Amino acid sequence: MINVEKALKIQYSAYHETKRHSDTMFAFNVYPCTIPVDFPFVPLHWQDSVEIIYIKQGDGIVQVDFEIFHAQAGDIYLVMPGHLHGMRGILKTRMEYENIIFDMNFLGSDNVDLCSQKYLQPVLNGKILLPVRISTENPLYSQIASYLDSCDRLSALRTNGYELSVKGNLMLLFSLLLQNAPEAEASPAIDSDQKHLQKLKTVLARIEQDFDKKLTVQEMADECGYSASHFMRWFKEATGSGFSAYLIEYRLGKAAREIQNTNKTILEIAEQSGFDNLSNFNRLFKKRFEMTPGQFRKQDY
Repeated sequence: MINVEKALKIQYSAYHETKRHSDTMFAFNVYPCTIPVDFPFVPLHWQDSVEIIYIKQGDGIVQVDFEIFHAQAGDIYLVMPGHLHGMRGILKTRMEYENIIFDMNFLGSDNVDLCSQKYLQPVLNGKILLPVRISTENPLYSQIASYLDSCDRLSALRTNGYELSVKGNLMLLFSLLLQNAPEAEASPAIDSDQKHLQKLKTVLARIEQDFDKKLTVQEMADECGYSASHFMRWFKEATGSGFSAYLIEYRLGKAAREIQNTNKTILEIAEQSGFDNLSNFNRLFKKRFEMTPGQFRKQDY
């Protein structure tokens, strides 16, 4: 397990997250997190490892690619490598969850054997489709949750041989999912979704790189080859938020983290987060967090 400060660094590191979460010899870790206590939201990003989001208490919003879910306690979300995902809270609502992160090679996806070739590689390549959301109503839920709970306990205790048990539980979990997984069918709609996903990744990467600079709708539309009006409709459908609102939310999230973890002045943080007017920053911050930046800094975490 790691502490909240490290989790914060991981969540906000980049849209394409490249930070290694654990030792390459045992590529598995569990991160307990809470929105909004640890961070206000998790921006859309993607990574090269598997991420399981296990909601423990409360509710909030989870997005995976273009699907937006109202997440509730008990929900399990499976995010395969390369897929966009993000999280945000609901006003005045707390959501506690675990991020369970591991490399597919941890299960042997790079091995030249039957399990890799018949199951793991097709899952990675999108030829076999696993469910994104596993709710408490799913008939497989109790068994899947028990495997994850066992991994959690084993990782906390770290008794001799626990690594084998963790890997065994994950293998059983994937085996159970694969017994009920359909093969993907090639279709123009799927190809179109992939193209839209790549365009969205391009926009998100640009926000990550230049969030502190002036970014216009027209500029982002040009990046995608869309008209400004089409881009605005497309972006809202893809993310559930207008582009300007998303950019402001992202900047406020960056600013909140700086307020929590540095001694920089509020003016410095506002400017470094892309706000050129302190009073406007203070107004937007208070509207988002229901307190001033100064009050936010004094909170007892």
